[in-house]
Amino acid sequence: MRLVDWLAGASLLCAGVSVSAQEAGTDAEGQRLAAAFGSREQVQQISISPDGSKVAMLMPAGKRGTRLVIGDRRTGEAPKSILASSGEPEQLTHCFWSTNQRIVCGIYSVASGSELLGFTRLVSLNSDGGGMKVLSARTSSRALAAMYDGGRLIDRLAEAEGGTVLMTRSFVPESTAGTLLANRTQGLGVELVNTTTLARKVVEQPRANAVDYVSDGHGSVRIMGIQSTRASGYDGNQISYSYRLPASRAWQPLSTLDLNSRAGFNPSAVDPDLNVAYGFDLNDGRKALYRVALDGSGSRELLVARPDVDVDGLLTIGRHSRVVGASFATDRREAVFFDPQLKALQGALKKALPHQPLVTFLDASADENQLLLLAGGDVEPGTYYVYDKRTRALEQVLLARPELANTVLAPVKAITFPAADGTPIPAYLTLPVGGAAKTVGAIVLPHGGPGSRDEWGFDWLSQFLAARGFAVLQPNFRGSAGYGDAWFQKNGFQSWRTAVGDVNDGGRWLVQQGIAKADKLAVLGWSYGGYAALQSAALDPALFKAIVAIAPVTDLDRLREESRLFTNFMLVDAFIGHGAHVREGSPAQNAARIQAPVLLFHGDLDRNVAVGESRFMADQLRGAGRKVDYVEFKGLDHYLNDSEARTRMLAQTDGFLRTSLKIGQ
Repeated sequence: MRLVDWLAGASLLCAGVSVSAQEAGTDAEGQRLAAAFGSREQVQQISISPDGSKVAMLMPAGKRGTRLVIGDRRTGEAPKSILASSGEPEQLTHCFWSTNQRIVCGIYSVASGSELLGFTRLVSLNSDGGGMKVLSARTSSRALAAMYDGGRLIDRLAEAEGGTVLMTRSFVPESTAGTLLANRTQGLGVELVNTTTLARKVVEQPRANAVDYVSDGHGSVRIMGIQSTRASGYDGNQISYSYRLPASRAWQPLSTLDLNSRAGFNPSAVDPDLNVAYGFDLNDGRKALYRVALDGSGSRELLVARPDVDVDGLLTIGRHSRVVGASFATDRREAVFFDPQLKALQGALKKALPHQPLVTFLDASADENQLLLLAGGDVEPGTYYVYDKRTRALEQVLLARPELANTVLAPVKAITFPAADGTPIPAYLTLPVGGAAKTVGAIVLPHGGPGSRDEWGFDWLSQFLAARGFAVLQPNFRGSAGYGDAWFQKNGFQSWRTAVGDVNDGGRWLVQQGIAKADKLAVLGWSYGGYAALQSAALDPALFKAIVAIAPVTDLDRLREESRLFTNFMLVDAFIGHGAHVREGSPAQNAARIQAPVLLFHGDLDRNVAVGESRFMADQLRGAGRKVDYVEFKGLDHYLNDSEARTRMLAQTDGFLRTSLKIGQ
């Protein structure tokens, strides 16, 4: 294999950011590292053209914008920016090739008012930036409702089809006073749309309760999901899936998925040659990959299962989304390939890239001879490559984080620590470069979700903290996803005592192991992790000496009410539940128990957790006479996707931790 860097210099498109060290409360080195780790990834998303000659990359533009950049592998010319979004608030989210000349991109925006409402739209344009058109259907002046969902691609047809795609469409009813021209159709349907001419044809009539359609990758919709409803008008907790026999238009029952228990076959892809659907269902309390025949027989085959963790990833490749395997995470993410060539290739790539053992195939040319992939590891933030099967050439495209190219990162080690009841809790431990001797303090960093988990690999937040001398423990506490139903329990809110108890036990373990002193221990989290960080004081107010919470849930009843006007209210209501745990498990209702100083960050356009939760938390802490600093970012959502904001957040966090833990004193 040979290595060629043919897009050197593309990182010049990224703007640098700086926040004064004095303003952030950190030193000059802390500010330098905050800017390096806080800069957004150079590649937000990437895809390869059908003929393999070009790549389309979404890259940062300024502090929060995004631009679409085209790189030509054959000419070697400098990459060209052809489209940009400001990020205030509209944002390019993803781009895929329809033909060798035509690209389809998604746009997301938020409209603020009494409620924050998200809008999506799809557009198409030529690879030189010309001929941009809106793919999403337009609503007429007679529409009786706004169309928030601009549709999603479910199939990209072959180049010979003239650049047509299958995409979902949310139909809204229309009316015209004094005429009979009213259009009462509503719900989710599917259209065949030409990405150049915008010629469109309805191939699946809208159904009021339809929520999902699955194509076979060659232009035929084979599976449909219908969600149950309740008298209240909110969505129910089940999705009933139906399928079609080949060359038939009639729907037949396939499965019923319970959204609360996860039980039931959840189809994800169709193989038209084998005439089967691939999807996930529970096997002995853990997710497993199954293959179900679509021939009327109901034949079902268990393909990949684990006794210890969920099999939660379906591996597909190419513009037809051909299923090639499955993945799961034990100590590290692992893949099981059905395709023998890809299995052998992954093994060869791991040998060729020993410091980048996590290899992910992202896209492929139409003939699958050109493979676009990302390789990375714990001390390697990631590098994008194109592999040519015929020549066995491996070409380097871009570094994921060029700002860290000369920064020595800290290795991440999978460990377990005992909970108070003796249960081994899986976790990842990152010690500063140089080991425990270089540790100035320790931080427990619970993940978000709670239906999520941490995995081995590069993490910009934990690596920044390690670079500043902190040991970082990332626990996959009970309530985390990926370990089966028994581990998930009722979820991290209803079972908060167990979940947050595991987080606290992780802090105690750090002290018992001599990794940190008891007065140099802090907790930091984002989203649910921020909730866990704050709620940790409800169980043990004296354990952590500093608390940092980013976009945290702070009041469970407030979180419930944030969904009151939306169709998912019943699911959110059931997830949070009712009872004493709601008040007892709400940090804002227990602010008086918090003894440690608190630092809060939140974006005011957050649709995941409303900014009012942090405002309320800050007020409650002040009312209880506690020390709290609150930073609110204008125009940013839950992910704070802004290099300047992230730089400030990291620098201010570093200064806050050093002051609160009296590091250097």
